[in-house]
Amino acid sequence: MPLKLLIFDWDGTLVNSTAHIVFCVQQAAAELNQPIPEDIAIKKVIGLGLVESIDAIAPGATPNERATLMQKYREIYWKTWDEAVIHPETLFEGVLDVLKILQGEYQLAIATGKHRQGLEKSLKIHNLSSFFISTRTADETESKPSPRMLYELLKEMRVGPEEALMIGDTEYDLEMATSAKVPALAVSYGTRSREQLLPFAPVGCIDTIKELIPWLKQYDHS
Repeated sequence: MPLKLLIFDWDGTLVNSTAHIVFCVQQAAAELNQPIPEDIAIKKVIGLGLVESIDAIAPGATPNERATLMQKYREIYWKTWDEAVIHPETLFEGVLDVLKILQGEYQLAIATGKHRQGLEKSLKIHNLSSFFISTRTADETESKPSPRMLYELLKEMRVGPEEALMIGDTEYDLEMATSAKVPALAVSYGTRSREQLLPFAPVGCIDTIKELIPWLKQYDHS
């Protein structure tokens, strides 16, 4: 059955924001005199909701310490945006051109571990809001790998699971899609390598966003 709906992850799939996220988490921990997580530990939880991410990278912290770390992370995240301390994020090369082509052929949506405020600001800065019919964030539904985001998007778009495709860079995206019975395409240019993603049985894996257009043409005609 031809695809009707493409559902994109955000961080690591459309937007290169890994360095900014790692910086904010480590800076928050440092300012609170808490153990500073290693880069690899932070990258491993990118894609989850903020609550789930903090729980994973600070398992020895008390509930109060985790709540304080989460609040400090938010403060630093927005401060670095507003004061341009570092460049927060950039679109992966080719994203805008690819979305322009896809918009005329498919419905486009987002399923992300970001909070609503963060996604809306990011969409606005990159002028991408008009491309997406619907979006879901972790603070308004359940965090990945729960399939709830996809269930909600499918229902809203009136699309069957076999008519949709989840596109993401983490195992959380692929596990979410599997639970929702939605095919998933892995991307290896984000936070995970091809070798890390293939065990989760995606229907394919691309190494740059520019490969998406020819991959879709082949998939839709297979």
